[in-house]
Amino acid sequence: MKKLTIIALTVLIVGCATKEPVLQQGPEAEVTFDGLVRIDHGRFNDSWADPDIDFSKYNKIIAGDAVFEFRAVKKSDSATFAARNNTSEFWISDKNKEKLIKIVTEVFKEELDKSEKFTRTESAGPDTLVLVGGLHDIVSRVPPDMVGRGEIFLSSVGEATLVLEARDSLSGETIYRAIDRRAAEQVGGQMTMSNSVSNTVEVRRMARRWAQRLREGLDSIHE
Repeated sequence: MKKLTIIALTVLIVGCATKEPVLQQGPEAEVTFDGLVRIDHGRFNDSWADPDIDFSKYNKIIAGDAVFEFRAVKKSDSATFAARNNTSEFWISDKNKEKLIKIVTEVFKEELDKSEKFTRTESAGPDTLVLVGGLHDIVSRVPPDMVGRGEIFLSSVGEATLVLEARDSLSGETIYRAIDRRAAEQVGGQMTMSNSVSNTVEVRRMARRWAQRLREGLDSIHE
């Protein structure tokens, strides 16, 4: 594929970096089981792309199914138990799981709808990408309500790993993959009072960062 096309994809789908993102080359290049080549210096923790695909031929997207996988944590409503055992990860109620899924889904939809170069479709075609994403190993850092124990201050309300794939809609071939672990936290990791409102803000902020990078990267392919 054209070098400028892959540079546009890697630079802007992963965001700005201190060094220019480049595909690894030569015998030392890291190649995945399905033929994707590792991208160095990207803003996502790890990313790979197919060096033989012309990404500029795509201008439509199909939003594929999303996966949300939560870390198996023993349920406990006792803040005293958590403090005694120095616990840093906590059980998430079904209600809060549904809330997180709704927030992340809404944010990604909002950002993709802002795209100036790509339109959403339900039909496969030679110009269409299928975007498949998921949040894995989702864990909460918010302890149970500490009734009578004063205010709770946290630097992070939780963490998750994003796995994002772009697939050709006709062949089903994966042509781009990114993996990124992030915490939902205040800028600079400052301690802040934890409550349902502030926690929702931080989860939304984390999702927005990921979704903006995806949308900006897609649009940059055609610049």
